[in-house]
Parts: sequence; C-alpha cells; structure tokens
Amino acid sequence: MKHRRIPGRRLAMTGAGIAALAVAGVTLQNANASEPAESVAQPRPLSAPAAANLASTLSSHLGGGAAGSYYDAKARSLVVNVLDKAAAKTVEASGAKARIVAHSLAELDGARATLKKDATIPGTSWATDPVSNKVVVTADKSVTGARWAKLSKVVEGLGGKVELKRSRAEFKPFIAGGDAINGSGGRCSLGFNVVKDGQPYFLTAGHCTASISTWSDADGNEIGQNAESHFPGTDYGLVKYTSDTGHPSEVDLYDGSTRKITGAAEATVGMKVTRSGSTTHVHDGTVTGLNATVNYQEGTVGGLIQTDVCAEPGDSGGSLFSGSDAIGLTSGGSGDCTSGGETFFQPVTAALTATGTEIG
Repeated sequence: MKHRRIPGRRLAMTGAGIAALAVAGVTLQNANASEPAESVAQPRPLSAPAAANLASTLSSHLGGGAAGSYYDAKARSLVVNVLDKAAAKTVEASGAKARIVAHSLAELDGARATLKKDATIPGTSWATDPVSNKVVVTADKSVTGARWAKLSKVVEGLGGKVELKRSRAEFKPFIAGGDAINGSGGRCSLGFNVVKDGQPYFLTAGHCTASISTWSDADGNEIGQNAESHFPGTDYGLVKYTSDTGHPSEVDLYDGSTRKITGAAEATVGMKVTRSGSTTHVHDGTVTGLNATVNYQEGTVGGLIQTDVCAEPGDSGGSLFSGSDAIGLTSGGSGDCTSGGETFFQPVTAALTATGTEIG
C-alpha cells in the first residue's frame, strides 16, 4: 500500500533510554558561589556522554553534598556544585571540576515549595539554576499591582536563594497558527512519532489535545485521534494514527533536509538544543533551567525544561532535540522569534514513560 505523507512537513520519531549532556557551554561566575575549590587534579576533558554518566554517578555518591551540575563545553568539563571541601575533593578526584556554593538542593527545593504555596500567580514561573545556585523566578508583564507586591514580598522573604526577573511579554501556551497538524479550533505541531503495542502514535502538546480530539493534514485528511491528553499539571498528548500516513524517525529542518532521531535524553543546564515547529521553523538555543514551573492563565504546569529558544503560536507540541536525541515537546512561554524570550518544554522522557510508548 502506498503511504501518504503530510504535505509540507516530515514527521519525527523518538525513543527512550539514551543519556546525553550539554554541548553548549556555561562559564558564568556568580555572587552566591565561591571560586572553584583548590584542585587536587586538573579536570579531565570529557565528551558530553561521558560527562552525563559521571554527573549521575557523582550525584548518587555525594547525596546531599551535591548541589547540581552543568557542562562547560568550552573547557569540555563537568562542573559540580558542592557544599564543602571534602565533597570537592571527591569531585576533583573523579576528573570533574568542583565549585563550592552557598545553597544545597534541599534549600532550593524548600524555596520552590514556598513559592508554590504562597506565590502561584498566573504569569509567573520558576526554575532551579545550578549556574547561579538560585531559584530564578520570572514574572511576565501581566503581573502588576497587588500580584507584583505579593510576589516581591515572598521572594524577598526567601533571601539570597531566589532571584526575581521580569519578562517583556506574557506566558502562554503556543496554540494557534501553524500548518503541521490541524483540528477544529486550532493548529499545532507534531512532536515525535512513537510506537505502543506495535501500533503507531505521535506525541504533541497536551494543551493542544485538550481542545482538539481529531487531527488532519494540510489537505484536510484525517490522520489521527487522541488517545491521551494531559494538561494542566503536565503538558503532553498522545495521538493514535488512524490513516496509513508515513511516520519516519526524523525531524523536519525546513531546508529540504531532516534530522534522524534515534533516542530520547534528559535535558541538562548548558545543553545546546534545537527546536523545530511549523510556524517559525528551526531555531537553536540553550537549556537554562530544569524542573521549571510555569503558571499559565489556563493552569500550572510543572517539571518543564526552560530554554532561551524562541517560539510562537502554532509551534506548540513541536520537537526539541539535541543531536539525534529527542528532548522535549514545545509547551509555551513568552516573547517571539523577533524579540526573543523564554520557552518551556515538556520532557519527552517523562511523556514516553507515562504513555508506555517507545521508538519503533
């Protein structure tokens, strides 16, 4: 049987289980962190996969003595935040770079809990930043008056563990526009093709499947119907193919070529990533935060990847990837691809686990 492809866009495919780390460097120093501890050995050059494995091993070994990590691509080294010299020596002996910081992950998690309890305000977001060793809170332009005063008071009460920033635009899910997958009431972008019980499905944003149940291609031909939809709380939807549409393991690069996707990976602060979406096509950037919480007007979503990659309405659900690894599904954010902004992504690995799907 001849397969029919969706015009104007190639579909992408994901899988699970491959760990990857950053390829974009972060070298910022900050007021809350000291200079690197005196080295007992020079950090050894590490590839991104080797750094990922080492970060996981050190996190398990150090327990509460570890305070986050990130990859410095320029130096090709793993930077691990620690709380004391003893932990620093362990890190350095392993070949990584140690940095003694002021705040433990437990303290930062406590600050996040306070924000959730006292400052869950539409138009705000927060994420833990291992580079600054702080929880970075961002308020969009809709947070004014009493809401701004309340947020400022909560942040002030948390002291040096939290930093407050302003966004020039408003946080919103990126639904509307686009030309990849269409439904009654809106358009979104397909994220990654997956397989469940031997059958083909695709992942996209949950705020898209929350309002659209049947999906068509650019010619109006039905291609799929919702199997699962999750939003708010999380932001992913699973759609089962209902037509004989081709579903290659690729992401459209919108220049006549595609990127082969062979697995899925966790994001890491400092990781260089690329986003493909049907409205603004392909843009690059860097992961700036993990386990981010964003308070959309429609509800709160947690566990997101925060980046400086731009996106616009219609890019929702689109692919975030690094190399040949699937990383995330476009959720929302602020700004656009003219002025910039921040964009949040649902981690693909979490969506794969929750839906029981995998690469075919």
